[in-house]
Amino acid sequence: MKVNKLHKWDVSLAQAKEIQLKLAGEVATENEGINPHLIVGVDISSPDSRGIARGAVVVLGYPELTIVEVRLVEKEVTFPYIPGLLSFRECPLILAACEKLRNTPDLVLVDGQGIAHPRRLGLASHLGLFLDRPTIGCAKSILCGKHEPVGEEVSSYAELVDNGEVIGAALRTKIGTRPIYVSIGHKVGLAAALNWVMKCCRGYRLPEPTRLAHLAAGGNLFVKPDYQEKLF
Repeated sequence: MKVNKLHKWDVSLAQAKEIQLKLAGEVATENEGINPHLIVGVDISSPDSRGIARGAVVVLGYPELTIVEVRLVEKEVTFPYIPGLLSFRECPLILAACEKLRNTPDLVLVDGQGIAHPRRLGLASHLGLFLDRPTIGCAKSILCGKHEPVGEEVSSYAELVDNGEVIGAALRTKIGTRPIYVSIGHKVGLAAALNWVMKCCRGYRLPEPTRLAHLAAGGNLFVKPDYQEKLF
């Protein structure tokens, strides 16, 4: 899969924030023509004692959501863990796995924020610009913003608002569990993002693409040996 080279990753914290502010203006917040046949989920594991993490990219055929391809890359994580700058920690690993894909996805679901971010460029938006693909953030917690209570029925949602701006939505994907936080990543509107996340849910709190990516990153999903690579 082709990956754009927008900037280097070895940057200071101040430079990282400047990059986010600059790229946020390039995020596209609408795309009504999404008709995906291949949907990708991405995630990374926590680094081990050596600082090595595993990035996972899982390609699913839609609408069946059956696995078409999985790519894993192991690599040292060097950027510190700082909320709001996680894309500089996780993107290099995820993009390295994306470059190994034989299939090019039509839609990417990310375990992280899109524009629901203080500088409006979370992991999903950052990845979307590098991949030039419609991308949706599907986070498990809030980074910024507030919302009203979410109804108990599946597919109920409440807008996530920050400084008077709608930046995403809290979405109920399963009865009896906490909502997830959906936001525009790139090349998709919020209504479409909510629609596609619900279409990708299969009885779990997390949509199937990111759920399987999480399992793959944690070593809990069978993956063919030739789909794994170590970059040291």
